Amino acid sequence: MAEQIDDIIEIEQLNARYAVGMTKNDVDAVIEVFTPDGTYSAFGETYALTDFPVLVEAAPKGLFLTGTPALELDGEVAKGEVPLCFVDQTTHDMRIGWYTDTYRRTAAGWRLATRSMTFQRKSGVADSGRPHDPTRPLPAGTDPE
Repeated sequence: MAEQIDDIIEIEQLNARYAVGMTKNDVDAVIEVFTPDGTYSAFGETYALTDFPVLVEAAPKGLFLTGTPALELDGEVAKGEVPLCFVDQTTHDMRIGWYTDTYRRTAAGWRLATRSMTFQRKSGVADSGRPHDPTRPLPAGTDPE
């Protein structure tokens, strides 16, 4: 039981480091919380770590607030959901939703293997983002058509 509590605390800290990294626009800190083959999915696309510098640069700047993750631990892997509230720095507009994650224990500790964003809209709809958003970058190797 103590080991499981240690794992939960480590994953909570991992999520905190992600939120602080995004808030500070520190792409290296964001990349550090992922496995080398880690991915982020939103806007109808899946982004590899090599896409993160462009993706983070294109993201709006502001405060990323993550809640306590709801986790299911299974040995060396885990899955979970993490609530998110993003507050835009210039307008104070908010975006809310949650991340759906998978985690892996690595030699460097727990890391995100996959992170997928679901946005909650004012209309009551929940979705992964607007694929037609012209400001978002496409993943490397994607044909823009």
